[in-house]
Amino acid sequence: MPNTKSAKRKVKKVAKQAIINKFWKRRCKLAIKKMDTILKKNNKKEMQSFYAKFQSELMKAAKNGAIKKKNASRRISRVSKKIKNLKK
Repeated sequence: MPNTKSAKRKVKKVAKQAIINKFWKRRCKLAIKKMDTILKKNNKKEMQSFYAKFQSELMKAAKNGAIKKKNASRRISRVSKKIKNLKK
């Protein structure tokens, strides 16, 4: 239990930030799942149209601090590599 006034404010701030992080992590996870299903379908048009949104979602989550930037970049890179290999 927080004793000081600043500690009480910090508890509120952390609770708000936890909600925001949960929101962005969820959006990130949904984008990854959707991209995986699209990759399994091998639909090139759908893949290319969703890839930009997928990239955007991950970078937004990284910008807001829900996930780390290198984590987002790595996931984007791996998906990009899969798309490149499917086109051959």
